[in-house]
Amino acid sequence: MSKPILRFAAVSAMVGAVALLTGCVSDGALKPQASLRDAKELRAGATLAQADVSPAAWPDRHWWHRYGDAQLDRLIDEALATSPTMRIADARVRQAAAMAGVAGAALAPQVSGNARSDRFGFPKTGDTPDPLAGTWQWRNEATLNFSYELDFWGKNQAAVGAALGRQRAAEVESEAARLVLTVGMTQTYLKLSQLYAQRDLGQRVLQQRQQVLELTRQRVAGRIDSQADLKQAQLTVPNAQADIAAVDEAIALARTQLAALMGSGPDRGAAIARPQLQAVRPAGPPTVLASELLARRPDVVAQRWRVEALRKDIEVAKAGFYPSINLNGLIGLQAFGLGNFLQGGSRLADAGAGLSLPIFDGARLRGNLALRDADYDIAVEAYNQTLVDALRDVVGELVSIGWLAQREAYQAEAMATAQQAYELSLQRYRAGVGNYLQVLAAQSQVLAQQRAQIDLDTRAFELDLQLARALGGGFQAVSLPGQTAISQR
Repeated sequence: MSKPILRFAAVSAMVGAVALLTGCVSDGALKPQASLRDAKELRAGATLAQADVSPAAWPDRHWWHRYGDAQLDRLIDEALATSPTMRIADARVRQAAAMAGVAGAALAPQVSGNARSDRFGFPKTGDTPDPLAGTWQWRNEATLNFSYELDFWGKNQAAVGAALGRQRAAEVESEAARLVLTVGMTQTYLKLSQLYAQRDLGQRVLQQRQQVLELTRQRVAGRIDSQADLKQAQLTVPNAQADIAAVDEAIALARTQLAALMGSGPDRGAAIARPQLQAVRPAGPPTVLASELLARRPDVVAQRWRVEALRKDIEVAKAGFYPSINLNGLIGLQAFGLGNFLQGGSRLADAGAGLSLPIFDGARLRGNLALRDADYDIAVEAYNQTLVDALRDVVGELVSIGWLAQREAYQAEAMATAQQAYELSLQRYRAGVGNYLQVLAAQSQVLAQQRAQIDLDTRAFELDLQLARALGGGFQAVSLPGQTAISQR
């Protein structure tokens, strides 16, 4: 073994011994205060005891296909491809991946090349020896430089782990953005369908009021009703027309909103036809809820990865209390004059090791560790709250679904009663027994019940899509912190 190598090994051993034996700044036994909550603690069995459970009740990734509307499928596909929201989410994933790549570079040796050539004038007087004194010379240098940090305490590896955690959180947040967009599109499309149903109702009401107006004219001509009754009947027609115009305005706005969600202009919205949603019944809850919800809600999974990233940040902060050891070296050529540059005597080599040890830092390292601990505690409690909110979200939708059947039964009874009352009042009015105010009051009751029925039908769709959202919209993480990858089915 050559002497330079022996000297290098001796220096490395000395540095290692100093690093191990030298005392370092104390971390003051700082540690996080919060702890991750176990999903099994969140019991919901009694609340959901009456619900119809199914092992296949988790939504599909394309859950909106079950509504059987080809136009909706095309609009959502277009939105996922063109929406700025999704492009921002994708860019954030690339940003996090790039940051992980930067952090990973610290684990590898660093090699760089340097070259310089300059004209240097030596003073005639001074400590420059002859024959260089008083001359101008070309000074040339070319080196290949090497450096490597020995990651004894795992600081760089922890930094990589933190960056990877943030990358995976960004990937899952992209899925969360996808879910928000698809729910928003479906919700707005459902609103558009509801508005068309209200417009149909408005047209029927207009026809009814025109028929009653004609009947009132006949009764006035027969001196059964007064001109006051005729004026009241005439007033109801423009009111019905104004209601239709208001619905037409809302339809145009809903189309514009759909176009905006897709990242397109209002002309794209004007081309959207009437929805053709197929009636569905809201699904029941899955057999296993709380524990599987951990991997099926993108917001829960993303927050879990943020917690993992901050745990790694704590490891980085702790490693800062220990010595930093760096190996470095270079090889190259150095000479005065171009003619001597490539000669064997111009060879240059250097190798060594460096040690950096914190001794007194004014509690900076402890403050940094305390900050990381606090960040971790905040993230853990945010995760715990996200988990609680996720389960409450699901249960809330399921509770509403459970009451939907009763509401529908009551609504059907109210609708039938109002319709019967209107038909009886209209028959009496045609027979010359009843008066116009009775017909108008009964008609208003029917109109109110018909509008309530449209709202209830829309509510069934709304509960179904909101349950799909609450259950994660088909997302499923096959990897959580401690595993290797995240994917969606």
